Amino acid sequence: MSLTEPLKSANVPDESELQLAENGELRHLLTMRGLSREQITELLDRSQKFVSEPGQPAARSRALKGRTVANLFFEPSTRTRASFDLAAQRLGADVLNLDVNTSSRKKGESILDMIYTLEAMQVDVFVVRDADSGIPGHIARHANNYVSILNAGESDVAHPTQALLDMLTIRQHKGRIEGLTVAIVGDIAHSRVARSASEALVTLGVGELRLISPPALAPMPQTVPAEAKILHNLEDGLRDADVVMALRIQRERIDNLDGIPGIDEYFATYGISHARMKLAARDAIVMHPGPMNRGIEIESKLADSTSSVITRQVSNGVAVRMAVLSTVINTLDAR
Repeated sequence: MSLTEPLKSANVPDESELQLAENGELRHLLTMRGLSREQITELLDRSQKFVSEPGQPAARSRALKGRTVANLFFEPSTRTRASFDLAAQRLGADVLNLDVNTSSRKKGESILDMIYTLEAMQVDVFVVRDADSGIPGHIARHANNYVSILNAGESDVAHPTQALLDMLTIRQHKGRIEGLTVAIVGDIAHSRVARSASEALVTLGVGELRLISPPALAPMPQTVPAEAKILHNLEDGLRDADVVMALRIQRERIDNLDGIPGIDEYFATYGISHARMKLAARDAIVMHPGPMNRGIEIESKLADSTSSVITRQVSNGVAVRMAVLSTVINTLDAR
């Protein structure tokens, strides 16, 4: 497999079989596919134990004392990178942060040679974010059996820890996921968030999953769960929804912008606003994975309203990543 050209996401092999150790415990987290309802629920329960309320001291543990976590971010990130960094530190780990501008990969070194170099420095967990498809799984297939690989965002394919923090946020505010109506609005075709969230929602028994987008940004049916309803009319998608998640247009992943609405047209047709939220359930919550473009995919006042749980998503990101890190370390310890 060439690592010098982006892989086609449709051709990425199923990575779900790589995730579990021989004892059935989670060793890598690469995708939400293949995880059972019980496994996801266990991760959410563990995450909740690391949740701290605003203004209170952050939750801490020594679960990763003596361990080293390397954050390999070859694509820009603010929330995910910062939360993995804080999560590892709050668990007592040594943390190494690398990006493409400070790594030898920019000089032509293969990513596996980089991994082997860092393994020789006794790195235990690799957190990988890459614009190319298939990279986390490729590393997991070739890494030594004493390390763990965590997917921190992979092209338009997967973002499993984002899905987990979204599930945790929904569960905190709704008490459950089973039976809810969830609407995800925006650039579904190029969104790893939409894919991973959809997979998690279906596994956890969502009542109805609606994926709403302009036709040019609609997903291929084979890339989302069969249970999802693919819609193009926002009003139909929002009606009686319990949860509404807005997504930005992933312009950096789109080669041809033909058919993509301009800013004013997009907000007029697909922007989430107070007025449009009147179609949703009275106690509906509003979500956004960030980065957020106010006045394009979401009305600014709505983003800051009491219906919005966007800042809670950010807070939950640290708790979820603490839970995932501590889980895979327990698996490594048990090998």
